[in-house]
Amino acid sequence: MNNKKQKLELTWIGKNNPEYDISNIEPRILEERKDLSYGDPDAENVIIHGDNLLALKALLPEYEGRIKVIYIDPPYNTGNAFDHYDDSVEHSTWLSLMKTRLELLKCLLLESGVIFCQLSDDEMAYGKVLLDEVFGRVNFINQVSVKMKQTSGASGGGEDKRLKKNIEYILIYARNYLAFPKFNEVLEEENLFDVINEMRDQGKSWKYTRAFLGMGKKSFLTEIQDGSGMPIKVYKHVGVEIKTIPELMAQDGLSEKEVYSKYFDKIFRDTNAQSSIRTRVMEATQGSGDFFSIEYTPRSGKSKGQITTLFYKGNNRDLIAWLKDIAIKKGNSLVKLEKLGTYWDGFPLNNLTKEGDVLFPNGKKPEALVQRVLDLASNSNDLILDSFVGSGTTAAVAHKMGRKYIGVEMGEHAYTHVHKRMKAVVDGTDQGGISKAVDWKGGGGFKFYELAPSFVMTDEFGNPVIDNYYNDTKLIRAMCKLMNYTFAPNPKDYWKQGKGQGNNHIYVTTQMLSVAMVQQIVRHLSVNETLLICPKKFEPGCEKVDARITIKKIPQSILKACHYGKKEYLLPIKERAIEEIDEEDLTDE
Repeated sequence: MNNKKQKLELTWIGKNNPEYDISNIEPRILEERKDLSYGDPDAENVIIHGDNLLALKALLPEYEGRIKVIYIDPPYNTGNAFDHYDDSVEHSTWLSLMKTRLELLKCLLLESGVIFCQLSDDEMAYGKVLLDEVFGRVNFINQVSVKMKQTSGASGGGEDKRLKKNIEYILIYARNYLAFPKFNEVLEEENLFDVINEMRDQGKSWKYTRAFLGMGKKSFLTEIQDGSGMPIKVYKHVGVEIKTIPELMAQDGLSEKEVYSKYFDKIFRDTNAQSSIRTRVMEATQGSGDFFSIEYTPRSGKSKGQITTLFYKGNNRDLIAWLKDIAIKKGNSLVKLEKLGTYWDGFPLNNLTKEGDVLFPNGKKPEALVQRVLDLASNSNDLILDSFVGSGTTAAVAHKMGRKYIGVEMGEHAYTHVHKRMKAVVDGTDQGGISKAVDWKGGGGFKFYELAPSFVMTDEFGNPVIDNYYNDTKLIRAMCKLMNYTFAPNPKDYWKQGKGQGNNHIYVTTQMLSVAMVQQIVRHLSVNETLLICPKKFEPGCEKVDARITIKKIPQSILKACHYGKKEYLLPIKERAIEEIDEEDLTDE
């Protein structure tokens, strides 16, 4: 009998390759390029040039558990080689590289944070199963369908037998669904009469068909209490004036649209929605008339803490619901508001190339789409991360919306696209995208970072040595990161260069470490303090001076800690088409 616990998982060739294990990714340091940082020098916004897998590992010590929203738009594995991405890989390679990135992204998320991963149908199904595995299926929130439409006229289907693709997908996961509060309320707009006519065409009844023109004579009837004991004042109304829309059309000689516009804030429907307050009103007003109002202060909901008036009519005390609560006036138009669902529309692509004044064919996303994501899941000053920032759309939108952000990009377009675009955002000269909607005038700033080279290189004799790039300060910073310490030089004690957990410190030196040097440090070491010393060379006996001292020679002692010399973890181009891949390489067990 096989007692091994089985689990549902996606498996593929190379899934357990140690090269892609998080612990084997080298933790590089990030070096600020002050010549490319721009605007407010105290800004907390970050742009990183470099491979995003190495960059995510570099971010862990400072940003683990701090990111509120992650939005990624990774290469879709479409079989097309884009100008700035090699977007054609075998499923196995794509899954291996995405899995490690997703694992690191999960570590960076707040416990209450959320990730949005946008994909096409080329890898959406496998991406869903992969995200289930990394984040846990219980933390799945929604799958959104996004209509990406051209508006320049009719066009045919695909070049082959398939239908034209005009839908992409966003998979949404919480780091911890129980800790995730809920999405912010985001409302979509639709022309009110388009909604009315569509309902009529479908044989459905549009209920907002009467106007409340006068409340008649109002008199105090009684006072009751809500469920928490708070007072509710009940009033009786006599001589209330109500007219239907057709009656008003005939009375005023107006069209239906004109009547809705003129009487917009008076139009209502009645509903028998069940509530404890309605039940109390029915009991308090039995036999007293057919129109009442109440005044009370709700303890929750959108009117929390505000004196609120509700109206009830008829023998069943139906609650009056106002059209103005579900629609708004915009100029001469009436617009119905609907809570955002899982089908997102309204992102025309015709003028997309003009956004940010940078060209990024086949990979750029509309600023309005990213704005919707951030409206839904973030608030001012929240920290946003996009590790496939592309042309800089997420960074630009986050900046304009008053969020903090980290954007990661590889290749030259980190300079030609992202840096150029973000300078224009800071200057306020970028008036495309959402700029007018949020009244963007400029301001703020960002810091630009490069990934440092690999800590260890191979010399001419084939021996591992520390790269010459690392001077004393960079060496200390690198060793702190490699050994999981926080770089924090102590101005008083030279040997306290980094801090670990508790009272543990690290000291890195390129000098020959002598027994006398260790003994001198020990004299200043507190009873409950420990110290890790990382020298290039040390005298025999140094490691025996004091039990609180641990010595690890660099670089030999850390060579097994992770893989060194890896320049990038790219999604490489392959010659075989997607259809030629052996599907037996992918199984769902």
